[in-house]
Amino acid sequence: MNDLQQWLKERDIQDVECLVPDMTGIARGKFLPVDQFMQDTIHIAEGMLLTTVNGDYCEQVSELVHPNDKDMILEADFSTLRVSPWAKKPTAQVIHRCITKQGSPHLLSTRDILIAVLERFEQQGWKPIIAPEVEFYLTVKSSDPQKPIQTPLGKSESSSAVSQPLSLDSYYEFESFYAKLRDYCQLQNLDIGVICQEMGSGQIEINFRHGEALAMADQVFTLKRTIRHVADEFSLQATFMAKPIADQPGSSMHIHQSVLATESGDNVFSNEDGSRSQLFHHYIGGLQKYTPKLMSIYAPNVNSYRRFTRYMSAPIAMHWGVENRTIAFRVPDAGRAAMRVENRFAGMDCNPYLAIAASLASGLAGINNKLEPTAPYEGNASDESVQIVKTLDSALEELKTLDDFGDLINAEFLNAYRLTKLTELDAFNRVVTAWEREYLKHMV
Repeated sequence: MNDLQQWLKERDIQDVECLVPDMTGIARGKFLPVDQFMQDTIHIAEGMLLTTVNGDYCEQVSELVHPNDKDMILEADFSTLRVSPWAKKPTAQVIHRCITKQGSPHLLSTRDILIAVLERFEQQGWKPIIAPEVEFYLTVKSSDPQKPIQTPLGKSESSSAVSQPLSLDSYYEFESFYAKLRDYCQLQNLDIGVICQEMGSGQIEINFRHGEALAMADQVFTLKRTIRHVADEFSLQATFMAKPIADQPGSSMHIHQSVLATESGDNVFSNEDGSRSQLFHHYIGGLQKYTPKLMSIYAPNVNSYRRFTRYMSAPIAMHWGVENRTIAFRVPDAGRAAMRVENRFAGMDCNPYLAIAASLASGLAGINNKLEPTAPYEGNASDESVQIVKTLDSALEELKTLDDFGDLINAEFLNAYRLTKLTELDAFNRVVTAWEREYLKHMV
């Protein structure tokens, strides 16, 4: 407690953002004056966990939590304590666990879903290591959702300058934005490495250095907030939609993952001679079997499924292989210590806690059930037809078939997640789109 008080005092912190990631990954919670934060137990309505992406509540909220919408307790995880560098007065932020009045983690808390998966690895003597790669678009500010999203031109005011994949000169088009972003990340101890121009016009990729899974999920959650605030300071917007622009590639969150033996620190995915271990192959088998059932977590919105099209850098089947970016589960040729698999399914619109939990749980289920993978794929998977679900409602139906997953992700959460997403889907289906008005209103 003394260290906390000293940290707050040194930075003259006046307010604290008490954060919780909801079902969709949006930051919700409370602002507290620092004195109240230090003295009071923080309560918040548990129904908050069932908020939809458009700010409504799941229609079945009174069936999934207490009908009186009772409070739960927010328990600060001080490993996530950071400054909020965009705030006008000295402000700190800290991510919280959601605890019931009985003292147990709330079954519907997305961050606690990941914690529960990590505890299962710990019970088996293992520790997952994660390195996320995140993509997003910088866009022109617009308050009109009827207009297509436009990307900014950069300081040269040339559209060709911001649509050159991996171009070093493209970096300088938004050099001031990147500099401010790096400054803010450094102030928050976000362990980012590479920043580069991605395939799309105005699309950016940021790679994290590898680290423990919960810490990396917290950092992705924090980075998304940071990017939005920095973009706003430059009179721009940032979007994490999976497919924001029709003729441009989608934005993903690739999840590099390996598993270490807790005591020795050895990578259990590789044998002493550097070859891939049997545990590794079972892990891949789990990813192949369970990913189709968990697609609604990797692709949580109606827009998410626009990303899974041929020749647009997103996986469309369950293949795995070595050094092949056209497939779902890419294994970099990285040597014994860095043996890992890259799950390329998650869109940047996912909740990072859930996507990482789903991927790790799938691999662990594969190990526990001794699942065998297919043979490694060596061709160009983009030449194949799409072999995964193509809509959110189909993906939510698949979630109901997750019957041999054990209790790696609790059934109450999976049911609440599905019902929350169905509520969003119902809201979407009540909207008549511009395409329908353009082509259908004059039909005879």
